[in-house]
This record gives sequence, structure tokens and C-alpha cells, in this order.
Amino acid sequence: MGNEKTDWMIYSDREMSVMSAQEEKVSFKELIKSLGMTQKEFATRLDMSEKHISKLINGEVILTAEMAVKLEMVLGIPASFWTSLEAIYREKLIKIQQENDMETDKQIAKQFPYNEMVKLNWVEEANSIEEKVINLRKFFEIVKLTLLTNNKLTRIACRRLNETTKADYALIAWAQKAKLEARNHTVKKINLALLEKEIPKIRSMTIQSPDEFCDKLTQILSNCGIVLIFLPHLKGSFLHGATFYDGNKIVIGLTVRGKDADKFWFSLFHEIGHILKGHINQLEGTSEQDEKDANEFASNILIPMNDFKLFVSEKNYTKSNIIKFSNKLGIDAGILVGRLQKEHYINFDTFNDLKKKYKIVNI
Repeated sequence: MGNEKTDWMIYSDREMSVMSAQEEKVSFKELIKSLGMTQKEFATRLDMSEKHISKLINGEVILTAEMAVKLEMVLGIPASFWTSLEAIYREKLIKIQQENDMETDKQIAKQFPYNEMVKLNWVEEANSIEEKVINLRKFFEIVKLTLLTNNKLTRIACRRLNETTKADYALIAWAQKAKLEARNHTVKKINLALLEKEIPKIRSMTIQSPDEFCDKLTQILSNCGIVLIFLPHLKGSFLHGATFYDGNKIVIGLTVRGKDADKFWFSLFHEIGHILKGHINQLEGTSEQDEKDANEFASNILIPMNDFKLFVSEKNYTKSNIIKFSNKLGIDAGILVGRLQKEHYINFDTFNDLKKKYKIVNI
């Protein structure tokens, strides 16, 4: 080979094939053989193990600057050439991996209610599925959408009406938006004892309008280390609310699904129940029993079981009696109507005029 070897361009078996100035493709192994060396001798001359050289040839180890200098000594090809070659090779590997990730992420992107997210200005419009993937990666602040299957990133306690694969992805999107909104809020250190103490005060707000209670409710929760975020309902999520840790604070996200006040308050106390019962930040999320416990907690906070049993035992479901009993409990009458409807004591179209409608946005 003589001095010709200084003219060679080397790519590799790892992709390192070797190309002569006349563009004759030669493998790294053939290059060693052409020099009259065995792989074992080549390893000895480099003062490396034969195993390491085999891995180097197959691209299983990084070609370091030190190795590049050794190759220059043995092969007479400048170290700068080898380091440049390694950079090209690694870049190509990254691009191949990115292409593979893109193909997988395309399938995941199809599961999200992307058009709904566009309507809510959560993400930008996309002209292709690839653009959707990029926009979703930016929205979730991750390099690939497959990471969304990592429970460490998506530990969420929530109340929803249905569970499907698409609903799961809608939930993750909704929770991410709540997390992004929560960054704009500063809260005090998490204090669950204070939260439990403040429950009666929060319950008393059910008879107030959103204009009256929103600021006060947000401040009370903030003092307990909790950020309260209101978001619109995301189609397909079947979601009422969700709770999760975000750094040193807890985020409660609520959607006023249906905008009924009774659903709002039930969802809020349901999420508070998750917090106080230690359901959030579980690796596998909340269990069916966790959800039942949170439901029971919310129901009993709003209308204690003994009081509810006493009321239904009288079987007097007139509007005036519902209002009278609600006033006695210190809650909005619509909450009692909602409970009676849910447990089938009255029809779902009965006394809906007592149920207030809320329209709440973040403050």
C-alpha cells in the first residue's frame, strides 16, 4: 500500500468502510489485512485488547481522541481524520435513531385530540403528522413521545367518567397544560394539616358565586402548598379534575365539565380527598379503590352520610324541603339535587333550576 494510505477516506464497518482515492471501497478489516496484519497483531500494535478492537470495528465503542492518535501512529492516517470520521458516524446513528423515534411517535401522535388542542391554543396547527409530532414533543417538553409511557413523568390522580387509550392520552395532555399554567403561580410549603383544617371554610363557599369565592379559594389552597388551575374540558378526556405533584407543590386541575356547580364542588373535594389520603404520586396512578375512597370523601364532606340518610328517609323531595335542608347544612341546594339525582331518588331532569352553572377561568 505504501504512501497511498494517506489518500484514503475511511467510513467503517460500523459504517467505517475505507475508500481509496480511486473510490474503491475497502472495509476496515480489509485495510488491516492489506497491511499484512491479523486483527490480533493490530490490537497488539495499538496496545489494546483484541476484544476492544473488535468492538471498535463494529461500532460498539466510541473512537476516542486517544484511539485516534494511536491509529495515526499505526496506520499513518491523521488523528484528525479519525475523530472527524467518528463524529460523522455518531451523527448518522443519531439521525437513524431519530427517524425510528419519529415513526413510533407518529402512531402516538394520532392518539391525541390534536385538533381540540389547537382550538384551545395549546399547540399550533400542523400541516403534516411529522409537524404534529414535533409540536407535541415541544408541548410535553420531551425528546420523544414514547417517554410519556414513563410513569415517573405522568403520576396523576384524577376523576374521570371513562377510561380508554385515547382518553389516557387526552388526560396526559390536559395534565401537562395544568402543569404549564401552574408554573406561573408561587405557593407556600405543602401543609396537609392546614388543608384539613381549612375544609369547613372551603365547604362554606358552595353558597357563593365564583366571583366571591375564586380568589379566597385559590389563596387558601396556596397557603397549603397547592396551586388551583381551571382549564376548559378537553374533548375525549372524560375528565372532571386531576391532581399531581409538580416539584415542591401540588397541582389541582379542575374542568367545569357541564359547568354545574355541584360537579365542580364534588370534583374539588374528590381531588382534596386524593391529597389527604396519600393517593397522589403513586407509580401506577390511582386504583379503583382510591377513586371510590375519594368519591366517598367528597360525598361525606358536602353532605354527611347520616344527614343524607335522615333526609331520604322522610321521602319528602319537594323543592321547598330540598332548599330548607340545604340551608340547614350550609350548602348550595344544587349540590343536594345532584346527589339525589345521582343516587336515583329523583329524576335527572327534576329541580335542575336549583343547580347553578359556573363559568370559571384562571385568575
